[in-house]
Amino acid sequence: MNNSVMKRFLDASSFRSSSRPTASLPFLLYPRRNIVSVSSVEEEDQTANSSRDREDTGFSSGLNWALAGKGVIVKDKSFRNLNTSELQQKGATVAESLSGIPVLVRGNALGGASEISKPQFSKLLKHVTTHISSVSNIYVHDGAVGSSLKYGAKVRIISDSPSAILSLSNVLWKAPSRAISHDSCPLTVYVASSISQGAVDAVRLGAQANESVIAADIDRASLILCGKAFSDANATKMALATLSEPIISARGGIPLPARLLVSDDSVILLLAPEDIIQSCAAQLVSTDAGVILSSQDAAPYFPVKNYSAPSLFKFPVGVVLVTSDSSGTIPSISKLSPGQAAYHFLAGYQNGKFMLAYNRGPSSLDALELAKAFLSKLKDNQISSFLINVSEGQKSVTGKVFLRMVESALSKDIPSFRPKGGDLKAKYNSFLSNKFQEIPEELSF
Repeated sequence: MNNSVMKRFLDASSFRSSSRPTASLPFLLYPRRNIVSVSSVEEEDQTANSSRDREDTGFSSGLNWALAGKGVIVKDKSFRNLNTSELQQKGATVAESLSGIPVLVRGNALGGASEISKPQFSKLLKHVTTHISSVSNIYVHDGAVGSSLKYGAKVRIISDSPSAILSLSNVLWKAPSRAISHDSCPLTVYVASSISQGAVDAVRLGAQANESVIAADIDRASLILCGKAFSDANATKMALATLSEPIISARGGIPLPARLLVSDDSVILLLAPEDIIQSCAAQLVSTDAGVILSSQDAAPYFPVKNYSAPSLFKFPVGVVLVTSDSSGTIPSISKLSPGQAAYHFLAGYQNGKFMLAYNRGPSSLDALELAKAFLSKLKDNQISSFLINVSEGQKSVTGKVFLRMVESALSKDIPSFRPKGGDLKAKYNSFLSNKFQEIPEELSF
């Protein structure tokens, strides 16, 4: 397509951006009965492979028009959904993994000011799209956050580098290209790996700006990765999870910062702090936070490393919430009512500190509304919920011992939650009353 035509289209679109409304334990056996009877990601992969237009010649008017709508004008060629060998032929190499890059987010619903302002993000986006438009070859990859085709958030990556696509393609579930083009609110990821430091400095991000920048705008449903930021998989996943939450919620799914355990024929939803997650990492479906809970199944946000695992799991038979209390107030294992489970989910108490809705990163959803949706799902599906205290007295329960407690909670007659003393309850109420104007009566300690 002629660049002047593309430029006129871009101008007429007013630079539009996407908007959107182990050993002795029987864990991770993945029996067939744990796989839901819906279309699997493998079936979707076949659809994607048979129907995708890979633009082997580097030119597709439909793709180029779509990129123009995102502020990117194709200078020479654009390539979409290349496989690993094709990317390597284009010069892709495996980049060294990075960690610890801060995620700058506009619109953190969990509190605190935005790390990047609207004007700053707009200016950075303009610099990034101008940069990507200046390179000869543009690489596009389509995927999704969430293995559920119905509830997941579709994602399109636009990059100046085949190496970035090679890295980021492992972060997303595969999705048919048509699912992206027909989606009403896809996320857009802009990768400017070779952008100049001067362009980043011009945005005036201060000490937060260096050669690698990760910036997310929830209103625009857009993510920017500058420099080598694409090599920080954990930070990128955190940003994608934040941007995906409102889309998943709008489609009827409940986005939870949870993990999945599979024990024989039972799927268990686990909400726990990071130290517990890491202590039993080998027994989890994935250590990545993020599960879409729908009326039919449970879907991980990100692809799992165990390739024998299904892409979708049966609806959980139980929910386990982990707290940490060394005061002796909270018993080691307790059964919770749906209202109590939602209350403890909202507070996320961890030995003197509270982790709102068990979310250790930024969030684009109101935590109380999420707790209400969680409560409704527990009630409607009659899911058993349990509270496990991993720090009763001087003990610290982790790893295999913790997993046995989970197993015990599901297999034995566990007493209802009865705390010893009232001081801790007052702390819970004080914390939540400072965060929210009114807590529904059904949510109770």
